[in-house]
Amino acid sequence: MRLKLVPSETSWDFFGKWKLWLGISALLIVIGFASFLIQGLNYGIDFRGGTTIRTESAQPVDVAAYRAALEPAGLGDVSITEVFDPTFADDQNVAMVRIEAQEGDESVTAETIAAVEAALQTIDPQITFPSVESVGPKVSGELIQTAAIAVILAITAVLIYIWLRFEWQFAVGAVVALVHDVVLTLGIFSELQIKFDLAIIAALLTIVGYSINDTVVVFDRVRENLRKYKTKDLSEVLNLSINETLSRTMMTSVTTLLALIALFVLGGDVIRGFVFAMIWGIIVGTYSSIFVASTILLFLGVKRDWSKKDPNAGGQYANIDA
Repeated sequence: MRLKLVPSETSWDFFGKWKLWLGISALLIVIGFASFLIQGLNYGIDFRGGTTIRTESAQPVDVAAYRAALEPAGLGDVSITEVFDPTFADDQNVAMVRIEAQEGDESVTAETIAAVEAALQTIDPQITFPSVESVGPKVSGELIQTAAIAVILAITAVLIYIWLRFEWQFAVGAVVALVHDVVLTLGIFSELQIKFDLAIIAALLTIVGYSINDTVVVFDRVRENLRKYKTKDLSEVLNLSINETLSRTMMTSVTTLLALIALFVLGGDVIRGFVFAMIWGIIVGTYSSIFVASTILLFLGVKRDWSKKDPNAGGQYANIDA
C-alpha cells in the first residue's frame, strides 16, 4: 500500500475558475508592486555597501558569541559566517564579519572597525584581523544592475528556448509565468522587508529554472495530446494534460519543499533568506505552471494542424505516482 499525494487519475477542471486564479495573481502583483514603490527592498550589504573583516583564531568560531558581542554597538545588518577550507591548519579558525555602511556614511568608518575588533577581542584576546575590505556605494550600484541583467537574460533565454522547441504561444505563456514568479518573489521580500542580497538573486535564477522545468513538462504533454486528440477543444486538452502530469508535479514540489523547510528551520540565519525565497518560489512556480502559463496559452490559442506524431513529446516521468 503506497501513500499518494494525489489520486492516480484525476479529472479536475483547472479552468472553471480561471478568473479567480488570475484575479488573485493580479492582486498579489499590485500589492507587491505598490510595496516596492513605497518602501522598496531591504538591501543587504552586497547592495548597500559595507565592510568585511576577516578574523583568525586558534579557538573555534562561535558565531552566536560573536553576534552577542557586537549587538550592543547597534551596527545594523551584521553578517557573521565561518569559513571552511581544507588547506587550513587545525588551529586556524576563520570567520568573515560583514558590516553594512551606516546611515549618512559612504563606508564603515575606522572608528567602527576599531570598535568591532575590540568587541571581538573580549571574546577571544588572541583573535587577529588579517584583512579588512570595503565595498562602496558605486560598486553596490553596479551589483544591482548586474543582478537585474542576469535575471532578464535568464528569462530571455527561456523565451528563445521555448519558442524554438514549441510555438510562440507556448513561449509567451512560459515567460509570463516566469515574470509572474519573479515579481511575486520581489513583492514578498519588499512587503516583509526581508534582507535582499546576492544570495536572493541566486534564488531567483534557481526559481526561474525550476518553474520552467515544471512548465515544460506540462507543455510537452499538451503538445502530445494536441496530436492525439485533434477534435477536442483546447481547454479540454489543457485540462487533460495538467491532470496527467499533476502526480509528477506534486511529487517534485512536495519533496523539494520538505527539504527546504528543514533547511529553513535548522539551517540558521545565514541561509534563511535564500531558503525562504526558494520555498516561496516553488509554491508560486507550481501555481503559475498550472494556472498562469496554461491560461495564457488558452487565450492565445495554438495551431492544430500537426500531421506527425512527435516521438519525443511527453516526459517519461510525467506519470509518476505521488
